[in-house]
Amino acid sequence: EKQLRRGVHRSTRELEHAIYRYIDHNNREPKPFVWSKTADEILATIGRFCERTSNSGH
Repeated sequence: EKQLRRGVHRSTRELEHAIYRYIDHNNREPKPFVWSKTADEILATIGRFCERTSNSGH
């Protein structure tokens, strides 16, 4: 995952191949997703975002 975000891809094709390698690797060695925040923390973050965007003046 870090390689996709931080990697240097000189072309779209190179990026595409990196994405396919990432998917293939994760399909061969799957790991369950683990939530790092509680539902209350997520809802609080969404609430703050909605307040900022609804009062943006646009």
